[in-house]
Amino acid sequence: MDNWQKVFSDGSPVRAEIVKSVLEENGIPAVVMNKIESVYRIHGQYEVMVPQVEFSKAQNIVKNEISF
Repeated sequence: MDNWQKVFSDGSPVRAEIVKSVLEENGIPAVVMNKIESVYRIHGQYEVMVPQVEFSKAQNIVKNEISF
């Protein structure tokens, strides 16, 4: 994951999956990483990661095409 960058994070796995799907529909590879701590499950986020070369395009899509 060295060449990947976080483009979105949220406490909701559903929102993270929606962002991932929209990015993939636009031809950008994306993965959701579960950063929720495993014991109490009250701290952490779900992060959507994209390749660094696609980061600017992905960031524009997240800002301009996705609203919750």
